[in-house]
Amino acid sequence: MSDDIPKPDRIEGAPHPRETPRLIGQGAAEAAFLDAYTDGRLHHAWLLTGPRGVGKATFAWRAARFLLAHDERADAPTSLDIAPDHPVARRLLARSEPQLYHITRTINEQTKRMRDMIVAENVRSLHGFLSLSSTDGGRRAVIIDSADEMNVQAANALLKMLEEPPARTTLFLISHQPSGLLPTIRSRCRELRLPPLDAGDMAAALTQAGIEQGSDTQALAALSGGSVGEAVRLINLGGLKLYAELVQLFADLPNIDRPRALALANAAAQRGTEDRLNLLIWLIELLLSRMARTGAAGAAPSPEGAPGEAQMLARAAPDLASARRWADCAQDVGARMRHGRAVNLDPAALVLDTVFRIQKTAAH
Repeated sequence: MSDDIPKPDRIEGAPHPRETPRLIGQGAAEAAFLDAYTDGRLHHAWLLTGPRGVGKATFAWRAARFLLAHDERADAPTSLDIAPDHPVARRLLARSEPQLYHITRTINEQTKRMRDMIVAENVRSLHGFLSLSSTDGGRRAVIIDSADEMNVQAANALLKMLEEPPARTTLFLISHQPSGLLPTIRSRCRELRLPPLDAGDMAAALTQAGIEQGSDTQALAALSGGSVGEAVRLINLGGLKLYAELVQLFADLPNIDRPRALALANAAAQRGTEDRLNLLIWLIELLLSRMARTGAAGAAPSPEGAPGEAQMLARAAPDLASARRWADCAQDVGARMRHGRAVNLDPAALVLDTVFRIQKTAAH
């Protein structure tokens, strides 16, 4: 795969999960997997669930590395750590391990573009891997990142494999939204949920990835929801500053600063800002959800996502009735903005329409 094409299983600006030396903040998940291994109850398929960016792919690579390095249960390991100079670790890093198969979205040979889903041929190619690697009788591992991206044909092809699991093969299915998977696939896997990281673990994970966090670590933790992946996106695209602009824009609802709204809309319409526009949509939905939470709980979420946010939220959502209005607004605005993006509406008009809908909700 060309280096100038984004990798579908890697967060831009962060190391690939196979290169991450340590999984931070997911000790309970690692302990559960290790217990199953040492007790001889290792399931043939593991469904790794939880929010995007909390370490599910890193866990899958660590567990696969561990299994391939510990071919037999002759020892009693106390962690999933494998020495970096172990042959398996070195082969995985070099992407030359013959006993591991990695399924993710691939390039469409006709269009030369990244597919938006995992197709049946990606899953069916597993048969060749299993037949070739079964000759030595060793353990094998398969990572699917992410299972949410399989189309119907790919999901059905995987289901057949799960119904008749290959011997000495462990599958790791990474899923951010397991409710969207076929129930028959979920029922044939053991689910292992990885929770969001707290602020301390997130800071440690970002430091390990070599990512400069800046001084607003509390705001970063608040807005990312415990997801390292979202934290990296916020850092890369100036998300903290963008959220602060939204807080200032809506500080005096139902009054808004129209020049500020126009500046926000015009910035969203500039060429080459598609990722930033997507982030803006996400941040607006996040702000509305925090408004609804404030009205329902009677207090603003802590810590603040930007200076003055708590005061703005308390003013906009003082009671339960306002919480319901903001929850309805979040649902309506989110649907309209996603539809607008899908049909390529003018970004500036889309942002302004959203701002005025929020103003209208505040005026009720």
